Amino acid sequence: MSVKKITSAAKLSVRIAVITIASLLFNRYTAFLLGVYIYSLTVLLLGGLGGVLQVTEIKSLMLFHLDEVRGVYMVPEYWELLLLVYLYAYFNMILRPFRYRALLAAVPLLLAYLGQDIYFLMYSNVFRVAELSEVPELLGVLSWPYLLLLAVFVLLPLGCFFSLINYRKPLVILAGAIPLAVVIGAVLYFPGKYIDCYNKVGQKIVFWSDAVSAVNNGRFMMLLYREAERQVSRSKTKTFHNREQYRKKNERFAQWIAANSTRRNVHLVVLESFLDPTLFKKASFNKDPFHPEFRQLFTNKLGLSISPVVGGKTSQAEFEILCGVPAFEEVAGMEFNTFTGAAAYCMPGKLQLAGYQTMASNAYNPSFFNTTSAYQGIGFDTIYFPREYVSGGETYIVRGDTTDEMQYMFDGELFDQNLDFIAPLLRRKNGPPLFNYVLTVYGHFPHLINEKKRPLVIRMHAAFKDAQLERSANQIYYRSQAIAGYIRRLLKLDPDSLIILVSDHLPPGQHGRKSFQKLRYLNNDPDSLHMNRIMIVEGGKMKKYGIMHHYDVPSVIYNSITNGAYCKVYSCGFIDNRLLDDRMSRHDDYMEIMAHAAE
Repeated sequence: MSVKKITSAAKLSVRIAVITIASLLFNRYTAFLLGVYIYSLTVLLLGGLGGVLQVTEIKSLMLFHLDEVRGVYMVPEYWELLLLVYLYAYFNMILRPFRYRALLAAVPLLLAYLGQDIYFLMYSNVFRVAELSEVPELLGVLSWPYLLLLAVFVLLPLGCFFSLINYRKPLVILAGAIPLAVVIGAVLYFPGKYIDCYNKVGQKIVFWSDAVSAVNNGRFMMLLYREAERQVSRSKTKTFHNREQYRKKNERFAQWIAANSTRRNVHLVVLESFLDPTLFKKASFNKDPFHPEFRQLFTNKLGLSISPVVGGKTSQAEFEILCGVPAFEEVAGMEFNTFTGAAAYCMPGKLQLAGYQTMASNAYNPSFFNTTSAYQGIGFDTIYFPREYVSGGETYIVRGDTTDEMQYMFDGELFDQNLDFIAPLLRRKNGPPLFNYVLTVYGHFPHLINEKKRPLVIRMHAAFKDAQLERSANQIYYRSQAIAGYIRRLLKLDPDSLIILVSDHLPPGQHGRKSFQKLRYLNNDPDSLHMNRIMIVEGGKMKKYGIMHHYDVPSVIYNSITNGAYCKVYSCGFIDNRLLDDRMSRHDDYMEIMAHAAE
């Protein structure tokens, strides 16, 4: 063979190799994945969820969200990417051949992602399958310009997609849909096994944030996972579900409350990690960690309440305080994650039926703990988050300057804004009584302090060193001053009100639970790590009961607003300063609440 022929053959081989490699690397599927990448980056720049490319919060030391460090990197959303490629290939397969088939096949996926991201940008919450039930209501309130935009940018593209499906090949359509049908069928009919399998092969599902979980796993994967959790909840509570009967039962109770009500306003504050440093038997301080104004107000009237959690999971404490039942975590993990917004008639819902205006003010991000849906189901008329988190939504809270304090709004700022907001409501002569619920976030681990605003004034002396708890003690000094100011101002506005402030849980120490054991918190008595301070002010007088559970708080409220009538009918251990062992006796009530929360 001549050199010329060999050269020509070599060139041809190289050309074929280049074409082959190019066809493998540069085709509709690589273009699709590149589009997903670009889409993820675009959404991030708009403040939405990440995807293959993300902006994240770097976590360090402990379970919870710490100092935020923004960075861009590849995320191993293997199952989400596999599902996206499968769906894109399937859509290509079922469409009739035409010039723009590759583009049209991506349209349903783009719209599905876009819808979820718009929802997140508008409500700072991750979309769930259960919220599809709200679509008809949404369509009913949209004005015609928005309906027109919806028709042009959603219905028209989807109409084109479905009109160009090759319906002459039904076997291809059905065969290609089998993998998707199997996955959806597993979620609906074998949800427990689906969850177990996904926990083994998927990325970590974090309990505090749907947003972080969606970033780690992908939007579709989290849609399926959360729906599987809901199906597990519905299955476990099926025998307790009877919406009509449940509604009537709560209406009867609300009527009784209304008939016996003093119409007393209620202000309930759940304090993030509000630690009483004086309960450490093996630590002393250079001065009282409580501010003199706080100490003068409460003297020796600080009570103790048992939280279901230690060092984290605030929503579990909230659930007990607001729903009046133990947080068994029996249905599908953390209770807040099960709520869909359906009426569960917890204490705020019952008060609402009794004629109260119920409002919740949360100092942090609504995407954490599925808070928005949970608060709706629990029974709040209105829900407020800081303006920085709700993208222009209606709110009165402004987080403001949180320099060096990790976006954690100081209690005093929240209290002042809350009082300014509710003052006109309290002055109404013929308005409904108010249930004002406030959740703080300052004091969250790792207890960073802006020392220019709040200089360190407390020094902890102990053989066992814990800088973390010493910082917490310094925060308590300023937080207790803010509490004293809040109560004094509130009593001027609403002297006959019931005011309850309770810590959600103890903070994590630098060495975890070991710190509390070494420093002998409450002398290491049984359940000491679950015991938190509770402060009660009724009609301007400080009240102290014996040790109670967080789930006893609704009974304290019911008894106060009925002028003692409630505890004459129902068992109230706190009245006699007795801690009742009644956890299991409330199990059916728990199951009933969860049965209707998961609708």
